[in-house]
Amino acid sequence: MRKKKAFLGTNVNPLKFHKSQIKFILIVLPIVAVMMIPIIFIISHAFKPLDELFAYPPRIFVKRPTLENFRNLIEVTSQSGIPFSRYLFNSIIATSAIIFFTILIGSLAAFSFSFLHYRGKETLFKANQIAIMFVAIAVAVPRFIVIKSLGITNTYLAHIIPLLAMPVGVFLLKQFMDQIPRELYEASLVDGANKWQIYTKIVLPLVKPALATVAILAFQAAWNNVETSQLYVDDESLRTLPYFFSSLTLGTSGIAAQGMQAAASLIIFLPNLILFIILQSNVMSTMAHSGIK
Repeated sequence: MRKKKAFLGTNVNPLKFHKSQIKFILIVLPIVAVMMIPIIFIISHAFKPLDELFAYPPRIFVKRPTLENFRNLIEVTSQSGIPFSRYLFNSIIATSAIIFFTILIGSLAAFSFSFLHYRGKETLFKANQIAIMFVAIAVAVPRFIVIKSLGITNTYLAHIIPLLAMPVGVFLLKQFMDQIPRELYEASLVDGANKWQIYTKIVLPLVKPALATVAILAFQAAWNNVETSQLYVDDESLRTLPYFFSSLTLGTSGIAAQGMQAAASLIIFLPNLILFIILQSNVMSTMAHSGIK
């Protein structure tokens, strides 16, 4: 008993630093440094003057930071026929709608695959798994035909509908819901809860980490999207911020355009980074639980 107590007394509190953690820190620090290089480069690149942008070999860190790239970007933006705020508004509306409906549709589909019994369920789930293998470019033509047939070109729906289907999100949510005890579902039915109440009040709160992960994936797909503005929208006032940034430098010289592209890339990248930092604990929990069977 004394040996057991002595052993328990040596447990390390993960919330506090302990000298035994040094060996793990020494292993992790080089990995963190390598993983941080692309992020540091994107941030540093946006503040480089032109001579450092074209320096060879390329430098990771900026020596003489400047805001000239952002000033040029604002100047070109002010000369366009459509204000910058309009493109930003379109991106926010489309991204918000895509995140909401992707989570709603994906979680409902995952709930049906995990808890409900109906004919064709296994076939539908296998079709969802097969859909994960297809890249967007492979279905570009059928997708355009569908959007054209629905008559929603040059509308906000043209930005939203093509990105609602997220097979990997459905698969991830289903794997997470499969870990919920069936007894909890059956007990809820016995207590008089209907399926919608079970879905909203019991299942969704238990899969919040997976929902956060799907939200990040949906945000990245929507916020960085250029294809819908290129393929389905002709009205310039309905196009999104990434498309605007990709096209605003066409009328400028190649040298000056590099600085504006670097500044635009940072503006597009920062929301992705901020959202991941806010939700990263949920993402880590999802990755940990998804491997438990």
